[in-house]
Amino acid sequence: MEFDFDRDSKKPFVKKIIVSIIIWIIEIVIVVSIAYTIVNYALEKTTMLGESMETTLKDQDKIIINKFAYKIAKPKRFDVIVFKQTNKEHSYFNIKRIIGLPGEKIQIENGHIRINGEILSEPFITEPIKNSGLAAEEIKLDDNEYFVLGDNRNNSEDSRFANISNILFDDIVGKAWIRTNNFDFINNIHNKNSSGGNNSLETVEETVQE
Repeated sequence: MEFDFDRDSKKPFVKKIIVSIIIWIIEIVIVVSIAYTIVNYALEKTTMLGESMETTLKDQDKIIINKFAYKIAKPKRFDVIVFKQTNKEHSYFNIKRIIGLPGEKIQIENGHIRINGEILSEPFITEPIKNSGLAAEEIKLDDNEYFVLGDNRNNSEDSRFANISNILFDDIVGKAWIRTNNFDFINNIHNKNSSGGNNSLETVEETVQE
């Protein structure tokens, strides 16, 4: 009986190659699955329409939404959010800044925002509010409601007006995370235009929270 020693010696090598290819295919499938999940469930693109968020965001700025942000943490004051109100006539994405948090009392008086009776200091806003809208009278936010304003306070439809009003948590799509043109993290943009920076915002948080 004759043996083909060359063929027998190649079997472990061929088997090793096959195993390596299978592992490589599995790794590719995993990477593609993770990428698909991130693109479709964690991140989304949108475009800023209009001038209501100037000077933080300008018309036609390209925005990446972090849809996972509020799965692990609650929205904070001064977060810039993207929301879509399914119970309103309009169904488009809207971008505004959170001013009032659940349970707080909001009022706009003499051009200034009051939260629980205290004036809110906003180092990145220099122009007083001319139209108080619904907030001319004190507004008490429910446990799942947020009061939002555009940074361009005198050219913005926001929680001061009935067509937007208070935002429900369930209507929040996610945090406006990155501006892709000129690549900036959106919640840091106002710090570039403000001498107060983060320390001023933290001081405000301590002042207005009960």
